[in-house]
Amino acid sequence: QVQLVESGGGLVQAGDSLRLSCAASGRGSSGRTFGNYNMAWFRQAPGKEREFVAAIKWNGENTYYADSVKGRFTIARDNAKNLMSLQKNMLKPEDTAVYYCARGRSLIPATSPNLYDTWGQGTQVTVSS
Repeated sequence: QVQLVESGGGLVQAGDSLRLSCAASGRGSSGRTFGNYNMAWFRQAPGKEREFVAAIKWNGENTYYADSVKGRFTIARDNAKNLMSLQKNMLKPEDTAVYYCARGRSLIPATSPNLYDTWGQGTQVTVSS
């Protein structure tokens, strides 16, 4: 069974930077490993739906971002270490949310949470003004 564990959340001030990590462990029933899957970050603020933040292709060659974070956030992965990261710069109060990493089940990295089948427990990021 595959498990995803996020870390790196915390309380920061507007304009600060923060780096989130997602560690993957285990192997799915298909035998495929972390490096075989597209991955993504989502976030969910209180009272709001879960929204797409960034995604990365299984081989790291393509990345995708929500317009709200483009130019400020950078997604990356290290398949040899089963790790994915999200470098967040120039943070804003509206970036406050629980951030989740997720494993995709589509051929192309997707923005819909319905196309992701494994989720971490989430890590809280709070940005004060």
